[in-house]
Amino acid sequence: MQLPAKTDRYLIAPDPAAPRLTRAVTGTDQTGAAVEISVVEERPLTIFLNGQEIVTAMTIGDYPQYLAVGFLRNQGMLADGEDITGISYDEELETVVVRTASRTTYEEKMRKKTRTSGCAVGTVFGDMIEGLAGVTLPQAELRTSWLYALSKEINTTPSLYLEAGAIHGTVLCKQDRPLVYMEDVGRHNAVDKIAGWMVLEGESAGDKILYTTGRLTSEMVIKTAMMGIPVLASRSGFTAWGVEIAREVGLTLIGRLRGQRFVCLAGEERLVRDADPADADEDSPKSRRKGAHA
Repeated sequence: MQLPAKTDRYLIAPDPAAPRLTRAVTGTDQTGAAVEISVVEERPLTIFLNGQEIVTAMTIGDYPQYLAVGFLRNQGMLADGEDITGISYDEELETVVVRTASRTTYEEKMRKKTRTSGCAVGTVFGDMIEGLAGVTLPQAELRTSWLYALSKEINTTPSLYLEAGAIHGTVLCKQDRPLVYMEDVGRHNAVDKIAGWMVLEGESAGDKILYTTGRLTSEMVIKTAMMGIPVLASRSGFTAWGVEIAREVGLTLIGRLRGQRFVCLAGEERLVRDADPADADEDSPKSRRKGAHA
């Protein structure tokens, strides 16, 4: 497994200089002058659960074990407390095999799989929403001072996005501290890496905030709720179904979080407005650009 890049604040932070994640490519600019830029790598990763091939996802290739476990967990193929007996990653074959003490086949789920609205190749199963039936999210508070602090720090953190673009980020946070920052070509992959880290590290969810750079879609809301995280926030906007599901499950949904501004469309009761928006910093020119869709 790739060794996590750490900072004083993050447990895992992006490492824009990591080998194999980007490649230098030459071309020409609008004037015809030669240029060389970094572009994000994209490679397939096939995930197996015991003897069953589940999916092939396109990914940047870091933290494959976290991605595999998180994907299986968020698809309902790994139950809470599942006894994971082994995880094998073969870099040459580009496969991850997750083994469990109990062996179950998922042919029925495989027939229900549908393409998601996320970038690259993402797969969500048609019956995934059924897993929300028993979800109860904790009534944790959310201070606006935490939102402003997180927005500023996350969006100025060195990242693959700032290095090469064409990528999404997801950050697991606690109060005003970002803990684990994952990036990938699809926002669903970045969320699954977070979920896998939480499963393998035994991390609690009830006191966490999930921050994403992408749209607040139904898939993002479903995955956040199934992970047991009560708050989902983003610089980007909403989809109607995402808002509807968030309201049904009691998830606090914060969008268009940029500098001094944000919009809450679900879970308003958790908000504690303890900061004057006028005191918050506007977007830094070094942060993700307003309206950018990585």
